[in-house]
Amino acid sequence: METVKPRLVDSVTDGVATLVISNPAKRNAMTSGMWRALPDVLGRLAADPAVRVLVLTGAGDTFCAGADISTLSEPGDEQQALAVRAEEALAAFPKPTLAAVRGYCVGGGSQLAGACDLRFAEEGSRFGITPAKLGIVYPSSSTRRLTALVGPATAKYLLFSGELIDTDRALRTGFVDEVHPAGALAKRVEEFCRILASRSLLTQAAAKEFADGHLDRDAHWTAQARGSGDTAEGVAAFLERRAPRFTYGL
Repeated sequence: METVKPRLVDSVTDGVATLVISNPAKRNAMTSGMWRALPDVLGRLAADPAVRVLVLTGAGDTFCAGADISTLSEPGDEQQALAVRAEEALAAFPKPTLAAVRGYCVGGGSQLAGACDLRFAEEGSRFGITPAKLGIVYPSSSTRRLTALVGPATAKYLLFSGELIDTDRALRTGFVDEVHPAGALAKRVEEFCRILASRSLLTQAAAKEFADGHLDRDAHWTAQARGSGDTAEGVAAFLERRAPRFTYGL
């Protein structure tokens, strides 16, 4: 049987970039090479004006089982630095990002899903952050992002125990935004991404910065809005009862 090399696979269709974590022999665990490659892939997709939305998912029926420990050759702190750089690059992606989760989303998988703007999951998926099982200190930046997402109590539960939680608890605590029955996730992700791609990237990019706590950017986004034409187009489309044709970022 041919061995499938661990890799990141990206494609762009109708404004939606899909980035697939593919390492099926290891439940899509991230190798050091995949961690290292992710920021460059994201940078290329961010610079592509055809991309309006990014979907991160895993090949087959698993999102990502974390880091592929068996392939790690660098010291642990260097591996953690690679993962953090990849996570920060994903969090900084200037367009809406959505993690489409099936199956296991554990360790580095939860780290990547948590760096996305939104997370949609299939029923039966499992989530966990497991450094306590390995005696690893989880990065402070990743811990702060997790805490902002789910609150201190749930963040401590996940980090202290390393236990996995189901989709009901993930939804209740805010780790995921929507849960869908088996077989329905892809359709919902496609529908929602079509909605996102039709909206103003100007509004989305500004809202993303503000929601992520970037300060002193009001003047920048006011100037962007004044020069973009999106506001005038949005108002005209509303009055004319037609779909707007936003052009910011094209």
